[in-house]
Amino acid sequence: MKKIGIIGAMELEVEALKSKMTIERTVEKASMEFQEGTLNGTAVVIVRSGIGKVNAALCTQILCDVFAVTHIINTGVAGSLKNEIDIGDIVVSTDALHHDVDVRVFGYPLGEVPQVGCLAFPAEEHLVQLAVSSCKEVNPDIRAYQGRIVSGDQFISDKKVKEHIIENFQGFCVEMEGASIAHAAYLNHVPFVVIRAISDKADESAETAYPVFEKAAAAHSAALVEHMLPLI
Repeated sequence: MKKIGIIGAMELEVEALKSKMTIERTVEKASMEFQEGTLNGTAVVIVRSGIGKVNAALCTQILCDVFAVTHIINTGVAGSLKNEIDIGDIVVSTDALHHDVDVRVFGYPLGEVPQVGCLAFPAEEHLVQLAVSSCKEVNPDIRAYQGRIVSGDQFISDKKVKEHIIENFQGFCVEMEGASIAHAAYLNHVPFVVIRAISDKADESAETAYPVFEKAAAAHSAALVEHMLPLI
C-alpha cells in the first residue's frame, strides 16, 4: 500500500496541505512534527523539515525508517536560474544535485559527493509526469518546466554566484533542500520528485522579491501536490 511522504522546509510550504488532511497521529522526532493521516484519499505523512540540507536529509531518513513511506515529494519555493522561468512558474525535477560540494582535488566532478556513484540524483519519471500534468489541471495559467534542481546551504542573491551555478550545473532553479532529499531517497531506493514554485530570480532582486511572492508560490506548489496524490 502506498504511503506518500511530503516534505516542506517551511510551514507555509505545507500548511495548506495539513489543513486539508485527516490527521490520525502526530509523531515528534528530531525536533520535527510528523503528521500522519490521509489527504485526497491517500495515506500521507506531512512534515516541516526546517531549512537547509542537513535538516532535509534527517527528515527524509526518518520518513523512510519510522514511517516506511513508498514515495517522497518535496514541495516548496526556489529561485529561477533561467530567464524564461519567471516568478510563479513551476519547476519539476528531472534530477537534483549539490552545487556546494567541491572535491575536485580527488578527481570528482564539481558537485559530486565522493563514493556515492553519481553526480545527480534522478527523480522518478512517473512522479515527474504526474506533477507536470497536475500543474496543468490546477494551475492552468502557470508554466511548468522539467529540469535540474540544484541545492546548497546558501540563499542565492548574488549575480556572480548565480552565474557560477548556471555555468557549472545547468540548473533550472536553486534552493536549499531538494538535493539532500533526493540524495537520501536515492540511498534508500525510494522514488521521489522535487516540486518548486519560483519565488525570486536568485539575483540582487531576490531579497525583496522573495518575501512578496513566497506565499503565493508555495500555494501553487501545494495545490498540484494535493491533486497528484491519488494518481500515484
